[in-house]
Amino acid sequence: MRHLNMYSNKNDGPRRGRSFDSMNIGFDEKLLNNELNKSTYKKIEENGEKNTSEKGRATIIFSLKNEVGGLVKALKLFQENHVNLVHIESRKSKRRNSEFEIFVDCDSNHEQLNEIIQLLQTNVNVLDMEQPRDNSCLHKEDMCEVPWFPKKISDLDNCANRVLMYGSELDADHPGFKDNVYRKRRKYFADLAMSHKHGDPIPRIEFTEEEVKTWGVVYRELNKLYPTHACREYLKNLPLLSKYCDFREDNIPQLEDVSRFLRERTGFTIRPVAGYLSPRDFLAGLAFRVFHCTQYVRHSSEPLYTPEPDTCHELLGHVPLLAEPSFAQFSQEIGLASLGASDDSVQKLATCYFFTVEFGLCKQEGQLRAYGAGLLSSISELKHALSGNARIMSFDPKVTSNQECIITTFQDVYFVSDSFEEAKVKMREFAKTIKRPFTVRYNPYTQSVDVLKDTPSINSVVEELRNELDIISDALCRLNKQLGV
Repeated sequence: MRHLNMYSNKNDGPRRGRSFDSMNIGFDEKLLNNELNKSTYKKIEENGEKNTSEKGRATIIFSLKNEVGGLVKALKLFQENHVNLVHIESRKSKRRNSEFEIFVDCDSNHEQLNEIIQLLQTNVNVLDMEQPRDNSCLHKEDMCEVPWFPKKISDLDNCANRVLMYGSELDADHPGFKDNVYRKRRKYFADLAMSHKHGDPIPRIEFTEEEVKTWGVVYRELNKLYPTHACREYLKNLPLLSKYCDFREDNIPQLEDVSRFLRERTGFTIRPVAGYLSPRDFLAGLAFRVFHCTQYVRHSSEPLYTPEPDTCHELLGHVPLLAEPSFAQFSQEIGLASLGASDDSVQKLATCYFFTVEFGLCKQEGQLRAYGAGLLSSISELKHALSGNARIMSFDPKVTSNQECIITTFQDVYFVSDSFEEAKVKMREFAKTIKRPFTVRYNPYTQSVDVLKDTPSINSVVEELRNELDIISDALCRLNKQLGV
């Protein structure tokens, strides 16, 4: 897969972006139950990545006594018989407290399935087993392998540290490569991010005088352009960040303060990250309204240039619009569309993200304005995009998703939308064309995604919607009474 690393030309001012790639098989952490060692976990994960199209998908559910080693013994039977494990879960049995029910979704042919069932019944203390469910009734085009994706917000712990580029390691052409003090500082930030887990507070940083000075240069020069170049939503939210998160020329805001502010405004939260993530991992975070954010500052020798996203880009480019409800929803819907999608589909979504969230333009009062973070954190490209000399096209995901992302100079073309709502509607329609044997719905109460793939899961959502409609109906009735209608 082609990476979307948005490097910048040193003559162009700061440019940024994230590279997108990779997938993995994950497990419910309860499954391990302190029984699976690292080598077993790795073996299962490797098997899960070797699904073949000749095999069908089946589900086996069986009960085990809650005893040490039982689960490992059962799973080894699958490994030894070369059955590819796609998903595993365990849960406490509702019938007897001393039992656990094990749910195994696997790729196997009929012969392998029968053999595994016999082995489980004869070699493991299986108390009960449901009739295997054959999941091969899906259409042929839906039988492709579905990559693992997070189902709940804490699952992001499994992919937030899969950094592809930059972090504590710098390339030879990086401005800070020969600066040992700077490299040590970068390692400090990378270690903080790599040790972060969901629910942890983001560490407060005592930034150095040099880091604050570098931030100040970027802050001051960009704020000269914002009144005439930034969209109205950005201009509305930036003063709020100054008031509640201490955005100032002489102060670098703390990510924990910013995260709390965003949570109250749009439900988005910040998660520190060490460097570039793959598109699949980064977009997955957006699905849960989590923005993976760097905390380090670019090198002081070139304050208006950075080869990778730094905290100047994140806080000045992204955060003000993540505080805008319509934009937050737009970002999340791109993330939701990526969950379980093919590599090709994720690449198309990542390209749409690039030309909207990073380099997007909109029309306001008959004028072009920037809302893309890559533009709002780059003095030279912000000027160029609104100079009248840049090529501008209407945002159309079908067209935009095939546009080449330029990573060394200014973009060949910028895409404009009349509003975030218009862009959201277009992305929503585009997402419907992505082939998945299911769709997903975000549940804000549990911070998880509901996978809608069968009648029971869909009926559950319908019931919730009925309750919401009852509330709306009641509100309308009360309003009509007040108006005497």
